[in-house]
Amino acid sequence: MERDQAEESGSPGSPPERFTLRHTAVLAGVPVAVELGGHSWGALNAARDNAVLVCHYYTGTSQAAGRAADGTPGWWAELIGPGRPIDTDRFYVVAMNTLSNVQAHGPGVVTTGPATLHPDGEVWGKRFPPWDFADLHQLQEALLRQIGAERWHAVVGPSLGGMQALQWAGRAPELAPRVAAIAASPCAGPVLQGAFGPLLRDVAGTGDVEAALRLISLFGMGADGLERNFREADFGAYLRSRSVTASLAHILDIARVVLTHNLAALLPEGDPFGPWRRAGLRLLTVNIRGDQFFPAAEMRAFAASTRAAGVAHTHLEFDSPHGHLGCVMDTAPFAGGLRALLEDGLPDEAFAPDTAAWREVPHA
Repeated sequence: MERDQAEESGSPGSPPERFTLRHTAVLAGVPVAVELGGHSWGALNAARDNAVLVCHYYTGTSQAAGRAADGTPGWWAELIGPGRPIDTDRFYVVAMNTLSNVQAHGPGVVTTGPATLHPDGEVWGKRFPPWDFADLHQLQEALLRQIGAERWHAVVGPSLGGMQALQWAGRAPELAPRVAAIAASPCAGPVLQGAFGPLLRDVAGTGDVEAALRLISLFGMGADGLERNFREADFGAYLRSRSVTASLAHILDIARVVLTHNLAALLPEGDPFGPWRRAGLRLLTVNIRGDQFFPAAEMRAFAASTRAAGVAHTHLEFDSPHGHLGCVMDTAPFAGGLRALLEDGLPDEAFAPDTAAWREVPHA
């Protein structure tokens, strides 16, 4: 992992650092020299036990906090910083891009995927191996080793980031004893498998990245969110601006991986939650009622099962006018839950929204 000079301004007292993880990964049997960019805030303590991994959402990047070069706040800027729920005075917070990061053409975004260069100098294209959540998990484990920590204090994230956090719970709960999955599900359910996935493949047939982003935005915001955000704004202009940095090949590659998410497949038969009890896993899940990607009922039922099996699992639900994007635009309803999870003070009842610290933050 190589450290780069930070170019964007961060929170007072905790300037972000940029880094690049360079690691040879074997993806579907093919050795690939992977490069994934990331950001970190705060400092690793002497015991090396305060590292928090923040995983980004579908079209997000590692710019979870601080500010991007254009001044846009990080997508969880309200949650990450000194004194905030993910307190950079206490925790060493790390965010890293996924393989096939959607914003592959964005300034400063470092990723490896179909739209990036093969060692022969041409883009990988369809030659890029079909990676999966296990591969991404191994790369995040490589990051853990390279920062010199034995385990994460916590792994947290919204949407696709929540899926990644749940994958840590399923694959290595002893290395991630605190997990928060915001606006996610234990598996890719019928909405993703039967509606979004097929529609995205149909749209992709036109080769139009703007059309793909339009579909993602419709599912992500819903009718109320689109009305709220674009009644007085130009939705088309928004899509055109996003399409400049987005890669259609990467949109499709991430979607392919999302559809394979199935936490049950990672758990043992007979006593599936035994490893979680033995590891002392503390789990926070938060869903948005009316979310067009992840119906709250999917996680609600799962939470009932885990709690019946003796797992310390707190589940919260809230309403947001932004639909699914409430996971990055309406952080107040779950800010207290995140703080309590990291501080081992998580009760089983719901939290009152932390409205004093809330404001809308455009996502980077």
